[in-house]
Amino acid sequence: MMKYTGERVIPDLMKPANSLLLEHLARYQFSSYYMHGRALDIACGSGYGSHMLAKLTKKRISELVAVDSDPETILYANKRYNHQKVRFHCEDAADPLLPQKLGTFDVIVTFETYEHVADEQQLLANLYAMLNPGGTLILSTPFGQGRGKPCGQPFHVHQLTVEEFHDLFPQYSEVKFYRQIGVLIEPPRPDQKYPLGIAVCTK
Repeated sequence: MMKYTGERVIPDLMKPANSLLLEHLARYQFSSYYMHGRALDIACGSGYGSHMLAKLTKKRISELVAVDSDPETILYANKRYNHQKVRFHCEDAADPLLPQKLGTFDVIVTFETYEHVADEQQLLANLYAMLNPGGTLILSTPFGQGRGKPCGQPFHVHQLTVEEFHDLFPQYSEVKFYRQIGVLIEPPRPDQKYPLGIAVCTK
């Protein structure tokens, strides 16, 4: 059994009403409506979300590749969340060779990943290269003081401002922005402050 570190979401070690767990489940539920063809979950963690997507969309996806950089986490995911349409791999999201290793996808989801990656430009380049033309990228990240500034989270490189987040996706043909507070995911309202943003990008 994996140990709960406070950063990884491990449903078996958390109460069903845990707010962090519910927030993560909400993002996977949200992304399930976009799933089709060959899909990729970057930074899949313990694997519960990849398994959830596979169960919800098994008639619409051909394969779901789930990637995380920690070998122990991938071992746990393979044992606990095995599914006939899910393939777990231990890979670095910012590896320049990742597109060659994994190929291309119709949908890519990556939740709470960006803030952990020092080489953010390589991560963004990988995501774009692995997405098929017309494909959909769904990316979430928490907001903070901005690029290069301390954020108080020991596992985060930094946390972007809203404006910096909006500037990440100029190469995509269409980008829709959403905000999340608790389990609520909605288009941003000017009278509401949100801790986290979600981008739905079409290549």
